[in-house]
Amino acid sequence: MIVRTLLLSSMLAAAAVSGAAAQEAAPKGLDVELNALAASQKGCLFTFVAANGFQQNVSKVSFEFVIFNDKGTVERLALLDFRDLPAGKSKVRQFDVPGIKCEAVKNLLINDAPVCEGEGLDKARCMDGIVTRSKASAGLEG
Repeated sequence: MIVRTLLLSSMLAAAAVSGAAAQEAAPKGLDVELNALAASQKGCLFTFVAANGFQQNVSKVSFEFVIFNDKGTVERLALLDFRDLPAGKSKVRQFDVPGIKCEAVKNLLINDAPVCEGEGLDKARCMDGIVTRSKASAGLEG
């Protein structure tokens, strides 16, 4: 009984330590979600939720998106300016992309972050460890 209790205590302690180490090792970066697609007079309105997991503010960030159609081919490349993303905060950004039907959009790829600025922030950081997901009918990859 004592051996079983000691073994269980050891296992729980090891799990707690490995869980804490995994939490510390988790990359802190940008999180971009494609939240919705809606038809507009111009074409398709893309709604994103972007969160900044960095310790510092991002004063300006732009992403180059590749928009794939229902045939799996590239429909268009679009440079979208997400402006500022304060540290630890989320922002909703909308972009009305002309000449595209939402129902034909099947996937988006964040190809690059040509603009990534912030005090003490290296330009490459905006793409390092970026997390993407979609709640819309189209997928999003980073």
